[in-house]
Amino acid sequence: MSAPAAPVLAADPVADELRRRGLQRMRTVAVSLLVLAAVVYLLTRGQDGVWGFVNAGAEASMVGAIADWFAVTALFRHPLGLPVPHTALIPRRKDELGRGLQEFVGENFLQEDIVRDRVAVAQVASRVGRWLAVPAHQQRVVDEASEVVAAGLRRVRDEHVAALVTDALVPRFREEPVAPLAGGLLAEVVRDGTHRGLVDLAVTELHDWLVENPETFAEVLGERAPWWSPPRVNEAVTARIHVEVVRWVADIRDEPQHRARAALDSMLAQLADDLLHDPATQERTERLKERVLDHPQVVATGTSLWNALRRALLGSLEDPHGAVRERALLELRGLARRLADDPALRARLDGLVADAVVFVVGRYGEELTAVITSTIERWDGREAARRIELHVGRDLQFIRINGTVVGGLVGVLIHAVDVLLA
Repeated sequence: MSAPAAPVLAADPVADELRRRGLQRMRTVAVSLLVLAAVVYLLTRGQDGVWGFVNAGAEASMVGAIADWFAVTALFRHPLGLPVPHTALIPRRKDELGRGLQEFVGENFLQEDIVRDRVAVAQVASRVGRWLAVPAHQQRVVDEASEVVAAGLRRVRDEHVAALVTDALVPRFREEPVAPLAGGLLAEVVRDGTHRGLVDLAVTELHDWLVENPETFAEVLGERAPWWSPPRVNEAVTARIHVEVVRWVADIRDEPQHRARAALDSMLAQLADDLLHDPATQERTERLKERVLDHPQVVATGTSLWNALRRALLGSLEDPHGAVRERALLELRGLARRLADDPALRARLDGLVADAVVFVVGRYGEELTAVITSTIERWDGREAARRIELHVGRDLQFIRINGTVVGGLVGVLIHAVDVLLA
């Protein structure tokens, strides 16, 4: 069974009422001209001279008016209710008209050259730059984006994060061997010396802590001293150890080529090589990975990290003067300035927009135009004709008016030729 016809919905009753009044007004004008031509024809019937020309013009005006009334009416219904062939075209052939409209749109509007030309004419980047240059618009973008992002963050619940970790991340980590990945990453870090900044920070912090906390250092060593050792000896040994440790750490801090640094580099390089090539090391790494993934704290830790990040983001997004909003405003101002001052950037952005539109049109153009056919096929024929007439019928009445006027002029011309030939 075919699907029932869908009604053609009115978008705006007020606008429809205005269209209906305009259509009725133009119909009245067209009918009035027809009645005027008929009255003139009757009053001048059988007369010669100038009135003969008037009579011929009035007669031709009636013919033109009636013919064009028939043509306009035949689009939407049977004239006078008579089932004349090739009338009521829209109710009877709306599906064919829909397919024709689909082909017309696809062939004349969704071609790559046309799309690129229209995007170039639109100057999207320039318009966006001018719009963003207004501070109120910048604030509006940030406010709207902040509300949307905050609403999205609030909708993500703990069970969603737990399900993501349990069902997606953990199984993926189990499948992926971690040793080669860690070994390759560690080898790159050692090769590029990326870890040296972290070593510098750690050594500096350790030196400062040792200098500022000698008592804590002494207490830690004192707890491990032999019970039979005299306290004075322990204090002297602890103080000496503290001095030597501080000096040794300071040497490591100040000497980029220190042996301890070289030893650390060598150890990391060997570990990276073992992770990449030593089966025993790889097996131990995989076992460690499995133990970590099996621990129930993994899900709890992932959820806690997400909640901490979400609270921080929400707090900043909800604060009108928060860091995220301020940074977003700063970036929008910079983007507006660059769009205004950099023609190359505008050209690149326009090119990207054109590429995106062409991609969408090329990939989904048929689906987009198919909406026309599928929608029209679902319409009720008579309701569709009524709605279309409501939108374009006022302008079509000019065909009737023009037919009346032009018909009258042609009638006068024909009568003149007839007089000359006679």
